[in-house]
Amino acid sequence: MSSRSANGINVELGECINNTGFHEVDKTEGVVDGDAENTISAVSGSPNGEGDAYTQIKPYAGMPKEVLLLYSQQARYRLPREILFWLILVCTLALVALTITVIALSPACLSWWQSSPVYQIYPRSFKDSDGDGVGDLKGITEQLEHIEFLNIKAIWISPFYKSPMKDFGYDVEDFRDIDPLFGTMQDFDALLAAMHDKGLKLIMDFIPNHTSDKHQWFNLSRSGHEHYKDYYIWADCNSTHPPNNWVSVFGNTSWTYVEDRKQCYYHQFLKEQPDLNFRNPHVRREMTEIVRFWLEKGVDGFRMDAVKHILEAKHLRNEPQVNPLQSPETIDTEFELHHDYTASQLGLHDILRDWRAEMEVYSREPGRYRVMITESYDYEEIEKTMMYYGTPNVKESDIPFNFYLLDLPRNLTGAGAQGLVSLWLANMPEGKWPNWVVGNHDKPRISSSAGLDYIRVINMLLLTLPGTPTTYYGEEIGMENINVTLDQIQDPFGQFNPVSNSSRDPQRSPMQWSAGPNAGFSDANNTWLPLHPNYTTVNVEAQQKDSGSVLAQYRALSNLREAELPLHRGWMCYVRSNTDVFAFLREMDGLDKAFLVVLNFGEDSVLDLSDVEELPERMTVRMSTKQENDGRQVEKSSIATARGEGLLMEYYAHVRFNPGHASRCFVSEKACYLGALDILYKC
Repeated sequence: MSSRSANGINVELGECINNTGFHEVDKTEGVVDGDAENTISAVSGSPNGEGDAYTQIKPYAGMPKEVLLLYSQQARYRLPREILFWLILVCTLALVALTITVIALSPACLSWWQSSPVYQIYPRSFKDSDGDGVGDLKGITEQLEHIEFLNIKAIWISPFYKSPMKDFGYDVEDFRDIDPLFGTMQDFDALLAAMHDKGLKLIMDFIPNHTSDKHQWFNLSRSGHEHYKDYYIWADCNSTHPPNNWVSVFGNTSWTYVEDRKQCYYHQFLKEQPDLNFRNPHVRREMTEIVRFWLEKGVDGFRMDAVKHILEAKHLRNEPQVNPLQSPETIDTEFELHHDYTASQLGLHDILRDWRAEMEVYSREPGRYRVMITESYDYEEIEKTMMYYGTPNVKESDIPFNFYLLDLPRNLTGAGAQGLVSLWLANMPEGKWPNWVVGNHDKPRISSSAGLDYIRVINMLLLTLPGTPTTYYGEEIGMENINVTLDQIQDPFGQFNPVSNSSRDPQRSPMQWSAGPNAGFSDANNTWLPLHPNYTTVNVEAQQKDSGSVLAQYRALSNLREAELPLHRGWMCYVRSNTDVFAFLREMDGLDKAFLVVLNFGEDSVLDLSDVEELPERMTVRMSTKQENDGRQVEKSSIATARGEGLLMEYYAHVRFNPGHASRCFVSEKACYLGALDILYKC
């Protein structure tokens, strides 16, 4: 069907849709002599009311633009539209403001090295995959499920560089290669890939202070090569008279004469471990390149070994004797000298900060922060250890290892435990993150030094304190030191003085995986160190089946630490300590749930906390190291603990302890909980 318009153009008309809201205007109304302009005027309406007005009741589908504009200006259509527009605008601005506020008030998320314990693996002793009696990288890969089972996300692996093994990997021949004893670079790449696939992080040992005497740099240096001659510390001497009285950590003089150069080189450790000269800028560049090499590989951080030894005084003066009356000729151990010239020298922290800056470059990718941990035994000079945290303006170590809990066996009381914890927290710079170590490859296992009765309560201490705990392999099942006969000693430190019981072999025995041959560690006829005879009962396989085992309790604590906000980032407040018990709170502002931790390091005891008003009268034992006590109700006036027992008690209260006892409380990453939105915010 077609129709001719007023201007003579044919318009094709299709089927129409009946609009019940439309009624046709009489053809004679608004049209005079067929004038098309009058028709438009009738549709448009006259602003002054003259002429024919458009009388349509409501809009209809297919209305012309003029009709649409007419209706859009009416109040009943315009006002809802404007209200809706401003409502959307205000809501959008409010949402943006809320988002900005939440971001601004949200505390920093804990990094991976803060949220998880660190598990130390001594690779020689973890798992042997090729039947030679020595652990290796493939063996670690095979046992990653054990790390996942423990709910641990970070692994620190002791050295596996190419090495003559005079000090079991701490004498490095090539920083860019893997020792064949542990596998190949392909094995390392496979291990790292497998770890990252499982969401695990790898921390490498980095040994900057020295190399092996088999290292190419040292061979060139001892031959007098122009570029390498000052890569190490050389001094004029002869074969019988060293340059000064400096003593090696392993005992006797720290100087060794080399006939080729008619000079002595300096070594703070074995003579097979010559010290690098970090006052040579070429050495610093070389070591930074090595850091960069492993970061490019994808490692997640470094544990920097023996950092306080990196620099020595240039003047080479004799160090003062601890006992001025002692005959100088009899001095042969490090503890007989004050190390004013061979430790913690000026310039040391500049070197570490340079490495930290290099690691920052590789930390820019979200979720790939590269952690830096420093190792320095400073004994009573804790202020030197704290300097590794850096300054408010200059970043250095994320955590300097805290070795003071290693003294717990000598301070095995509740008050002694609190004293060691307080020693670190009281000296740590504000806003820094603490860490806790109760065992490693250099110190006796805590089960042997403190006693089997206390291994469970020490694990509870480790996993309920604020900060990052480090667990030495085997501590999660309560492994003990082995007995090593004189002919079995492998450790060079022990070989230097075998009758002094200074060997570190006892705490390095093979991991006890099962009750099978060689404890499931190796298929070899002999392992590099003997196994502990208790492996038939103390092993991973057996303890996984026992809900009350040391392993089961370690895992439960690890899971609780991750799941409960007060335990992994809340306040820690001292409540009570005495000869037997150490009690502290873990709480978070804004959160009603809190925890009371009572640890018994002495004999059976009953603790009365009725004077602590912030505690409710009754609490629930969330976990005890004695499984039969789990879930029981405890009166705060009568908290009974047995020898070596630990209690983690849960309670609910609106009143927090920390506001009224600021001097007894500590928090590092402070945050408050907002229950209405289930979020944390800065407070």
